[in-house]
Amino acid sequence: MDGRRLTVMQMLPALDGGGVESSALEMSEEIVRAGHRSIVVSSGGPLVGQLELHGAEHIELPITKRHLVGSLRAVSRLKEILRAEQVDVLHARSRHPAWVAWLAWRKLPAAWRPRFVTTAHGLYSVNPYSAIMAKGEKVIAVSETVRDYLLSSFPRLLDLDTVETIYEGIDQLNYTPDFRPSEQWLSRWKQEHPALQQRPLLTLPGRITRLKGHFDFLTAIHQLKQRGTLVNGLIVGGVDPRRRHYAQEVECRIVELGLQDHVMMLPHRLDLREILSVSDVVLSLSSNPPEAFGRTVVEALSLGTPVVGYDHGGAAEILRTLFPAGRVTPGDVAEVVRQIEACIETNQEIHPNLQFTRQHMSETTIRLYENIAA
Repeated sequence: MDGRRLTVMQMLPALDGGGVESSALEMSEEIVRAGHRSIVVSSGGPLVGQLELHGAEHIELPITKRHLVGSLRAVSRLKEILRAEQVDVLHARSRHPAWVAWLAWRKLPAAWRPRFVTTAHGLYSVNPYSAIMAKGEKVIAVSETVRDYLLSSFPRLLDLDTVETIYEGIDQLNYTPDFRPSEQWLSRWKQEHPALQQRPLLTLPGRITRLKGHFDFLTAIHQLKQRGTLVNGLIVGGVDPRRRHYAQEVECRIVELGLQDHVMMLPHRLDLREILSVSDVVLSLSSNPPEAFGRTVVEALSLGTPVVGYDHGGAAEILRTLFPAGRVTPGDVAEVVRQIEACIETNQEIHPNLQFTRQHMSETTIRLYENIAA
């Protein structure tokens, strides 16, 4: 790389809470720290202020699926922005924004086009709509699971040199075994949830969708209760407005199993780090498809909290590296129960997190930007 300052534009649907948003925000901050210019294009959200605090720029465009007409108009507007801002790297992190980005990019003369990069954050359904994520000049996979899936699902669009695995990472300064919540937070937590202090706490983080394994979580707690191991279960995650019926199913299942005094559901929280740190065991029970990466698995283990998770997908890659004892056969709830008991009864070694770090993610990604722009 010749050392020149790059303008990097990331595109994602919105700046709400979530793994994709966290990765984009952290990457933006590292781009600025490396001396480059960071622009993020989205339909807005509560994290815009946090983005601008570290010196990045935000451009609001309607690039979500629910703004289809606006998205079509956004193509022409984005084409103008790419030329006016002299963007060097255009990085799309989600399917709908990727289509807007690619259509605008294709309309530019070849000599004026920025380099086009996509990141596959999930195991997308195999169809023409998802194929856009394989159209990047460079395609970043957030795990080996995602890389293998892309190469097998879109073989005509990809080759081994196109796809690069760059694991998502967490900030090691904020996630460390030495971390302890503040006395103020602990006091408030105990006051708000006194029942959670009486038994070992099992936490299942993630949005309330069928893929996250809530029914297996509840079945495991019920089986633990039958074995005489009383625990508290905590489900932490926002409810997608389109999936309210499923959230009601989970609530009904809690009642059916007689777990009203054992399980609590909380919405999306900004203090998830603190909750993971005071948990005795964190669960990762995603079914089919499995987790593409498993950010909360890394967060919990980096805090020193053991994780019991199904041995498939990106979560399995993390567990194999940091906590092999936590892997269980996918779908085997009885094995989940046994491993939870083992984690509660004994201190099992968690290896230091040296691989799934924000520093490694940002340095590798910025190096990719610089190389492709050169």
